[in-house]
Amino acid sequence: MATDVRQAVPFSPEKWRRDFPILDQQIHRQRPLVFLDNAASTQRPNQVIDSMSAAYRQTYANVHRGNHWLSEQSTFQFEAARAAVARFVGTDNPREIVFTSGTTAGINLVARAWGEVQLRPGDEILLTELEHHSNIVPWQQMAARTGATVRFVPVDQQGLIHPEVVAAQLNERTRVFAFAAVSNVLGTVNPVSDFCRLARARNVLTVVDAAQHAPHEPLNVRQWDADLVAFSGHKLLGPTGIGVLYGRFELLDSWPPFLGGGSMIDRVTWDGFTPGEIPARFEAGTPPIVEAIGLHAAIDYLDVVGLEAIQQHERQLVEHAIFRLEQEVDGFRLLGPRHDRAGIASFVIDRVHPQDLAIKLDLQGIATRAGHHCAMPLHEKLGLSASSRVSFYLYNTLGEVDYFVDAVGAAVAKLR
Repeated sequence: MATDVRQAVPFSPEKWRRDFPILDQQIHRQRPLVFLDNAASTQRPNQVIDSMSAAYRQTYANVHRGNHWLSEQSTFQFEAARAAVARFVGTDNPREIVFTSGTTAGINLVARAWGEVQLRPGDEILLTELEHHSNIVPWQQMAARTGATVRFVPVDQQGLIHPEVVAAQLNERTRVFAFAAVSNVLGTVNPVSDFCRLARARNVLTVVDAAQHAPHEPLNVRQWDADLVAFSGHKLLGPTGIGVLYGRFELLDSWPPFLGGGSMIDRVTWDGFTPGEIPARFEAGTPPIVEAIGLHAAIDYLDVVGLEAIQQHERQLVEHAIFRLEQEVDGFRLLGPRHDRAGIASFVIDRVHPQDLAIKLDLQGIATRAGHHCAMPLHEKLGLSASSRVSFYLYNTLGEVDYFVDAVGAAVAKLR
């Protein structure tokens, strides 16, 4: 049985939450705002907001092509952000970092730039049953274009995928294995290095959706030995509209561009064009300049807090939440593994619809998530149409967890 975690290693979320102005407010008849929807998107500290405001106020111009001071300043900040991201993911080559609009755009870039050239009828695209729609639909679209087949590695009753199951699914027809590092529904933490090792032994391309990993624990693409890794800025304290695709240099350098237009070319003539070098080849048009500056500030902030400390704090919060819910809420059922999970808890409660519960909690100032969480096939596998989800981050407190559990108990009593 789980134990209460109130005697855990000290972490001071109160110290950090002072940097988040949005959290310092009351809503719905003076209820304190309790934000527990961090898997969907996190909030931004003053440091990120201020960095973006300063860029707009002092140094903004388009990058790379301007022969004036503002453009030089903006270009310097933009490329400094790329270097910061490279360090954040564990590569010493900033050219392996492509800025996108988010995880979804990064996976679509891979599917189109690589898949349309490499996939043939009879080839297999291997995914897992844990995937977010953004790591399913682009591959289904690519399969329809190329005649390839999409297959799914099954998840067991505990919400886990074991390396030996992956090994059994990989075969001579498998061309790409795309999988989430962390499930956005079950909180399952996959053994990424093991999965990549198995795929590499069969010369299978690996694409890792790190949207739920990058904000919460250290990420090192070299240690993972991954070919490609995608994640979003807005889930790690950064702005919306920017994401990252890491790719091995030799891979990206061999691919044709996905989008055409300005910035991604070396030369254009009446008869055709020559694509530019990477990463510019995959960054057509005006890039997310100020968003990249904000992402840089977010990474700097996370460096100060420490991802290891964040990971430990979140796991303490989720363990405490699950412990109390299991003990106090009749009919509560956790989805996914009981232990060694990320700071995400999805659940169902007998005779209570997730949407009704979310509305009741919102009236108490508590932001949670109800629905299929962009994972309809997984919910179908679980025999559910929807679930409730809470997800924690560095600024959440044990007091907020207790307030949430008490509110769940009161809501369930009323709804029944």
